[in-house]
Amino acid sequence: MNPSVPDRRAMSPEGAVSHVVYLHGFRSSPHSTKARQFADWVREHRPDVTWWCPQLPPSPREALALLEHGCAGWPKDRTAVIGSSLGGFYATALAERWGSRAVLLNPAVNPSRDLATQIGESRSWHDDAPFFFRPEFIDELLAMAPAAITRHERYLAVIAEGDEVLDWREMHERYAGCAIRVLPRDAPGSDHALSRFENQMPEVLAFAGLSPR
Repeated sequence: MNPSVPDRRAMSPEGAVSHVVYLHGFRSSPHSTKARQFADWVREHRPDVTWWCPQLPPSPREALALLEHGCAGWPKDRTAVIGSSLGGFYATALAERWGSRAVLLNPAVNPSRDLATQIGESRSWHDDAPFFFRPEFIDELLAMAPAAITRHERYLAVIAEGDEVLDWREMHERYAGCAIRVLPRDAPGSDHALSRFENQMPEVLAFAGLSPR
């Protein structure tokens, strides 16, 4: 741990969680390693919890509409939103709207800037399916960006200094005041994918309000 970086202990907000939604990143899918690890854990240890990990459309506006509709009947005070990369940006937007707790895994801070270079045809990581990221999606990202983080105690951000895609310093600044776990650059799995995510699972699950039964 870098001693210059404050690392608040993650303490789960009060209240039992009954619903969890996992949001994947750009070009990712519900078949990502982290999404499957979460799904397997919930299936084995907490089958009573409602779990949803949808395939998000390329349009940010459509992605948020899908999530608002799919979670419309959920008790938001007992919902945890978990998001990776671009999904972390979406998770923040939803947590601010819903008042839910959120776990953010190398969250995108300024996707309207970062994804401006991705306009055009792309392919998904897990099935190589093509999709088109349109110029108007940049404006959609700008429109949904929360102005500020409120109730910082609702958030846990897991940030890798070794992230090769996003700047960990921007993430740390954005979520200052929240519970933050920084993975040093030389730590196993300190990369954008958090490739040794099993090491962070216990803390993430605890903050999300998930304990085995």
